[in-house]
Amino acid sequence: MTKSTADDSPVLITGDHGFVGAHALRMIPGAFGLSQAAPKIDIRDKAALLDCLRENPPSSVLHLAALSFVPDSFKAPEATFEVNFLGTLRLLEALAETGFKGRFLFVSTGDAYGMVSAEQLPIREALPLRPRNPYAVSKAAAEALCFQWSQTGPFEVMVARPFNHIGAGQAPSFAISDFARQIAEIGAGKRPPVLQVGNIDVTRDFTDVGDVLRAYELLLARGHNGEIYNVCSGVERSVRSLVERLLEISGVKAEVTNDPSRFRPSDQPRVCGSHEKLSQHTGWQPAVPIDETLLNLYRYWENKNG
Repeated sequence: MTKSTADDSPVLITGDHGFVGAHALRMIPGAFGLSQAAPKIDIRDKAALLDCLRENPPSSVLHLAALSFVPDSFKAPEATFEVNFLGTLRLLEALAETGFKGRFLFVSTGDAYGMVSAEQLPIREALPLRPRNPYAVSKAAAEALCFQWSQTGPFEVMVARPFNHIGAGQAPSFAISDFARQIAEIGAGKRPPVLQVGNIDVTRDFTDVGDVLRAYELLLARGHNGEIYNVCSGVERSVRSLVERLLEISGVKAEVTNDPSRFRPSDQPRVCGSHEKLSQHTGWQPAVPIDETLLNLYRYWENKNG
């Protein structure tokens, strides 16, 4: 990658090899991925970050890089904390030392709120964080770090707390993508007409990945330094309703059966967030209908099984 000039400096995307990062490279004009500039880079390696940023100075940074699969965070909490917290610190330090003066958006998680009672819905940013897994703990710690940098560092820093987001290309380790994969395989005759699910009688706040990325772009442009923003649809949907809609959209007939191994202990029964602050500060509103999201997700897996 050639060195950028001050006038055409692009947006740096960390975690560009992941689900959201790959979409970000396609959606954000001129964006470049950290792994594109330095294929073997480790976000914890400050020296490598310094070399990369000197050669590729960005205009702004969308920091997505993270270990984000919750079950794995219980198996490797130290690695999770190193990548998600220490990696963020090393990136902030490297940006400062290379003269970065743009805007930095740290992508946290709505999971950091922990267990929330029905009386506290919809979830707003002022709600205290009570993270219940190592992944969420690492993100909450990195949020605190980012706030400190927004107050004492040489550039502006903001935090996004996305809730559940879905779309084509999402790994089947995430429930809705897994259901779409199973349905596509049933439709292709690759498995019996039995859809294995966990507890689908919970509600979640789902947003299309494209809407999430529009929120990130707007936050980099209009967000306020030091502020935290929920990124969510503001609509509470049961997981069961999405399973039923996927079956309707696909035209596939399948028996829905519970798999005890898919149930999570102490699962949050209801989730719904408020994006009022994000909308007030940036003008963002969710725009992609849920049926379009589910159709894109199903077609992705259908093509995989074609």
